[in-house]
Amino acid sequence: MSLAPALYAEAPAPAFACEPAELAPRERETLQHIAAGRTYVQTARHMGLSKHTVDAYLRRIRAKLGITSTAELTRLAISLGL
Repeated sequence: MSLAPALYAEAPAPAFACEPAELAPRERETLQHIAAGRTYVQTARHMGLSKHTVDAYLRRIRAKLGITSTAELTRLAISLGL
């Protein structure tokens, strides 16, 4: 019995607490930067914000969508095409 096909099967679509479309434009932009591997400080500088504002945006995204990890945030960004 080979497990290889199961290893390459796509993961099921994530279930979010609300629709990702409900994210504000700045929340989407913040998510895009974080998913690209930027730090909070790099994201803040690029967006002209404080790192605390970036943190607040990400906390709101996590609360709206029921996300608990950066990996899930990155997966969300990929699913949104960011």
